[in-house]
Amino acid sequence: LAQGLREDGATIMQATPTTWQMLLDSGWRGDPEFRALCGGEALPRALAEQLLSCVKELWNMYGPTETTIWSTIQKVESDEGAVPIGRPIANTQIYLLDRYDNIVPPGVIGELCIGGAGVALGYLNRPELTAERFIENPIADTPGGVIYRTGDLARYLPDGTLVCLGRTDHQVKMRGFRIELGEIESLLEAQSDVRQAVVVLREDVAGDQRLAAYVVPAAPSRELSGDNILARLREALPDYMVPTVIVSLDSLPLTPNGKIDRNALPVPQETRRRDTDSFVAPRNEQEERLQADGQEGV
Repeated sequence: LAQGLREDGATIMQATPTTWQMLLDSGWRGDPEFRALCGGEALPRALAEQLLSCVKELWNMYGPTETTIWSTIQKVESDEGAVPIGRPIANTQIYLLDRYDNIVPPGVIGELCIGGAGVALGYLNRPELTAERFIENPIADTPGGVIYRTGDLARYLPDGTLVCLGRTDHQVKMRGFRIELGEIESLLEAQSDVRQAVVVLREDVAGDQRLAAYVVPAAPSRELSGDNILARLREALPDYMVPTVIVSLDSLPLTPNGKIDRNALPVPQETRRRDTDSFVAPRNEQEERLQADGQEGV
């Protein structure tokens, strides 16, 4: 790909963050007249800063296939924090709705819903899924308009741009608190020494739920300090949203279609040690019978 860009004199290209990262890792050094369009996945801040240093312009594009296809855009500038997805393009409307289909106040997280000329008619031969995702606009003054429920969470920043915070199906409940995992992931990826991050709720020991963060260093040979990462998270998050363990990986496991495979994330070594260290051998006949009964039940 790098060779093709050089030989053809390309001045603009659209690709996913994964592809841009592989291109940079291969030795591509960009071009001062090049425009990079990034979409299809969340754009990590560390990758954005890498691209900004070697291209003329970087644009973050957001939009699902069902809205044919980009719905919001943002020209990316060097900064800190999550990379915004920007504002809607022409003939497109954005609504952030709560679970009762009410518009959420500015700054509050809601499900990102899209209306306008780009919204598709539905899914081919999937009437039930179409009815679930393509709904009549509950906000419009006149009936008949359709909006698409993306399943993505987002909120408005003070300047009016949007920031995407992950998926509604990545929302978890732990000890009575409802937690948006995508919000934690965005803060992790906004740190300059983190390239990628994913947060999951684990229960490797029965009854012991905790948040685990898996991070890929921005520099492959660089050691990440879990304590430093946690300290920065504590400055921005309440205690219940701060992961209890940080796992550094060379790369995140992927599914065959290139998405992060959360089910393949390894058990944190700390959990393995604690589970082993907490075992106490039976001390009498009664405890031996209890252990035997428990094993049979398993």
